[in-house]
Parts: sequence; C-alpha cells; structure tokens
Amino acid sequence: MLIEKIIAIKTAEAICKLYSVEIGIDKVTVQKTVPVYREKGDFTVVIFPFVKISKKSPDQTGNEIGQYLKSEIPEIKSCHVVKGFLNLLIDDSYWSDFLRKTEFENFGFSKEKKSGKILIEYSSPNTNKPLHLGHIRNNLLGWSVAEILKANGYDVVKTNLVNNRGIHICKSMLAYQKWGRGETPESTGMKGDQLVGKYYVIFEKHYKEEVKTLIDKGITEEDAAKQAPLINEAQEMLRKWEFGDRQILNLWNTMNNWVYEGFDVTYKMLGIDFDQVQYESDTYLHGKKIVEDELKKKKLIKKADGSVWADLTAEGLDEKLLLRADGTSVYMTQDIGTAQIRYDEHHPEKIIYVVGNEQNYHFDVLKLVLKKLGRTWSDSIFHLSYGMVELPEGKMKSREGKVVDADDLIAEMKETAQKTTEELGKNEGNTKEEAEKLFRTIGLGALKYFILKVDPKKNMLFNPKESIDFNGNTGPFIQYTHARICSVLRKAKESGITWDSGKINICELLPKEKEVIKLICEYPSVVKEAGETYSPALIANYIYELVKEYNGFYQEVPILKDENIDKVNFRLVLSEYTASVIKSAMGLLGIDVPERM
Repeated sequence: MLIEKIIAIKTAEAICKLYSVEIGIDKVTVQKTVPVYREKGDFTVVIFPFVKISKKSPDQTGNEIGQYLKSEIPEIKSCHVVKGFLNLLIDDSYWSDFLRKTEFENFGFSKEKKSGKILIEYSSPNTNKPLHLGHIRNNLLGWSVAEILKANGYDVVKTNLVNNRGIHICKSMLAYQKWGRGETPESTGMKGDQLVGKYYVIFEKHYKEEVKTLIDKGITEEDAAKQAPLINEAQEMLRKWEFGDRQILNLWNTMNNWVYEGFDVTYKMLGIDFDQVQYESDTYLHGKKIVEDELKKKKLIKKADGSVWADLTAEGLDEKLLLRADGTSVYMTQDIGTAQIRYDEHHPEKIIYVVGNEQNYHFDVLKLVLKKLGRTWSDSIFHLSYGMVELPEGKMKSREGKVVDADDLIAEMKETAQKTTEELGKNEGNTKEEAEKLFRTIGLGALKYFILKVDPKKNMLFNPKESIDFNGNTGPFIQYTHARICSVLRKAKESGITWDSGKINICELLPKEKEVIKLICEYPSVVKEAGETYSPALIANYIYELVKEYNGFYQEVPILKDENIDKVNFRLVLSEYTASVIKSAMGLLGIDVPERM
C-alpha cells in the first residue's frame, strides 16, 4: 500500500481516537508538500477541516495528529505544522526500499481485472475527405484513453464508426459525376481519400457560385442556399441511394473503397488501430426500424408531411427530427441504431463517444431520445467532449480545402524532426535506415505528445515548430532523456559494471535522488486518475515532471564515477526504473522512445 494511503487511513483513525469522531478517509487530504517546505516534509495533511471537530487551534490539532501518526507509522521521520498544514518527512529507507521491493514489470497497471466492459468510439470520419489535424486529435485521444482504461483493468473495445452515407458524401459523388472525367487514384497518383476530398471542395466552390447568383437575383441567402440546383441534386442523389438505385450505389461503393484504403494508410502511419469497424450505411437501417417500431407504439409523433419526430418538450428541449418527410434518415437515427447494436452485442458498462465539443447538444439529445424509447441503458452513454485544434493562422475549413491534411502533417513532422536532429548532432553513427526510423519516431512523438499534453476539454493551438523542441515540455525532450538513460546503462555494461535492485544498501539519499523516487511512486495513482478522468494529459505532464527531475539528478549527481559501489548500484537501478516508467507512460500515449539519439 502506498504511503499516502496509509497516512490517510491513520489520520482518520487519529481523529476517532483523539476526538471521538469517525470520518471517512475521503475527508482526509494528503498532498505533496509544496517545494518551499520540501526539506521539512514529503507529504502534507490539510488540518483545517478537523478544527471544528477538535475544537482546538489548527497548530495544536496538527501537532496532536502528527504525534499520533509518528507513533503509528514507523516510516515517518518527523512532523512539522506550518499554518494549519501538517508536513510529514518520510525516512529515506522507505524510498530505497521501494526501489528494492517493487516489481517493475507492468508497474502502475491494475493487477485486478474489472468486471465491466467499456466500448470507446473514436475517429468516425466522413468518407468525403481525407483525415486532417482535427481527426488526428480525435484518434490520438481515443486510442490513448482506450489504452489507459486497459491499464486500469477494463476490457475495452476500440471501435470506429465510418460515416459513409449522407448528404456530405453525395456532394463528393455528384461533383465527381459532373467533373471527374473518370479519374482514379491510380491515374492521378493520389491517395483515394485525397482524390474524393478534392471533389468535395469542387462541389462547395460551384455551390457557392450558384447561391451567389440567386442572391444577386434578389433571393434571400437562406432561400438561395435551399434552392441552388446543386444542393437539390445532391439531396435527390441521397434519396436514390436510400432507395437502392444501382448506378448510385455502384459509384458510392467505388468512391468509398478509395477512401477506406486511404484512411488505412494514415491510420498505420499514426499507429492507430480498432477492434471493430462499423459503417453508418449498415447501422442507419437499424435506427430506421427502431424509429418505425416506436412510432407504432406512439412514443414518437408523425407530422402531416410524413416526417417523424421525438417530442422532448417535457425534458426542456423541443421536437427532434428522426425521419425526414421523404423517408430518409438523419444522424440521430443512425446513432440510435448504432447504440442499440452496440448494447445488444457487448452489454457495455459504458459507451464512450470521442467527439468534438460542437456536438455536445447532439449527445444530450441522443441520451434523452433513447431514454424516451425505453432504453434504460442510455445512462451508460458518455460523450468525451474535446476542444478544437486551431493553427497559428486560424481555424480550418474543410469545405474550402483550408485544412492541415493528416498525411502532409505527418510528413512535415518527420522532415522537421530530421532537420532539428541533424542540426543538434543527434543522428551521428546511425545507418540510413536507422536515421529514417529515428526521424519518424521523433516526428510522431512530437506530434502526439504536443496534442495529448493538453487537457481534452480545452481548445488548443498546434504549432509544429514548437512541438519539436529538445528542451521543455515536448515529446523529443522526453525521448532524448530516455535515450540518455539508455546510454548511461550501456556505458556501465561496457565498463563491466552490473547493478541489482536486490542489492540496494543505501541509508541516506540525496535530495535529487529522493525526488525522482517519489515521482516514480506516483505513477500508479496517475494512471488511475487518468483512467477516471479520461485524460491522457495527466500522463503526459507527469512524464515531463519525472523527466525534468531525472535530468536535474543527472546533472548534479555522479552516476558511474562515484567510488562507493553501493551508490553506483543504487543510481543505476534508479536510472533503469526511471527509463522503465518513461517507456510505459509514453506507451500509453502511443509514443515510442528510442534507445539511441
């Protein structure tokens, strides 16, 4: 049991023994001591909540609890009360024993398997355009959260719902029909998703021209947007698709297959995978059937034009469209069908949707509609809402082609990594193949870390140049530190020095040594909290703190040159365990750490 947990338990016990009042350990706050008081304590117990119970001053209460803790916990070396905060200094032997006794294989990961299953949906691209920077954040966030949940003992199903039908897809198809001239990925040398995306942009260009022409004739902008010939043709194409027009379906199959192949290339480059891939073209039919069945049960309403709606006015909202007057479905219909299929197949404890915060309202409505339709499991739906990614020059616009293409960004990150690495002389001695692998590893590490270190709920500004900095809170800085540790361990082996955690024999630690161990001790609780909050940012910023502390240790403390063999053994064990935690934590973010840089 971690020392913080022991302190919390014994503090609650002290309140009962000293003041005859029982409290839960959740009422006890144990935190890291702030740096200014670090010499007097490793942990701090907040005393103020107990003053009303003790009916004594904060200092007197703190001293009484401190003396009790010191008598009950042999690892506590001393206690100091400062302005209502009880600082507890832990004996150095506790920290060295931690390294000696801890098994670092799967350290930080839950040894107990949870009984529930969690299904997490991420990526969910439209097949009318290639993946872009916004999709990258979605994919990296979803994949990392899935891995963190696995580390917490959950059975996780990673799923991708491909939005391969609807008006957006028909826009690309219609533009290709009109202006494609039989182009293919092979004839153009373009990835299939990029070729289809090209025609989505072409559609929007011609559509805007039609809208402008109508506005110039005196039609309002709102009416012009509805009356433009192209949008009406696209809507007719969607209707024909839903009613099984063979020619339309053939074109749809051809263009979608181009896109699927393009997506798979990008996923592979990003290191993203799925346990299950679903397609909206399959799930929307299930949604339509549910809506039609529930209409018969009078849980939904049908209007005079034939459209079907869910009345949510009793829930404080309005009526929500589920089927259009022409019988075609909307996104909500598809999501109803998808959710039902997932529940029937997996019976998950939770269904997590990784979708941008512009869809917050959509998921509020989805849960309410499902509840109205009698799906008691609707409360298991959780929308992991994340902020938008912006560039230094502003927001991206897919319709205008003003986006950062994922493939282009990955290539740019690799090139930037190569340039920076070579300028700093960190590529010496590598073969061409090793260098190429290193540049990819650094480039992708920079991209992933820069995105995942930001709290998912926050909007973020992505600057590729800032992300590939070998100093500061960046992926390359962490990767370089791991490579530095590996270099130290290699030099030790080359010098004939061996090390063994079972032979640790150190009684007193230097401050830098103790701070590194303390951070290593935190790893299990960080993994646990990241799983509870679905936040890879906690992992990312924890690694940075560990790496920063280790680099301070590396700069100030001789590792191989100390004459005391016990100290050399201890510092090599500490270094090896630090590298192990770095590799494990970065793995949860999908980032490789090289052994040489």
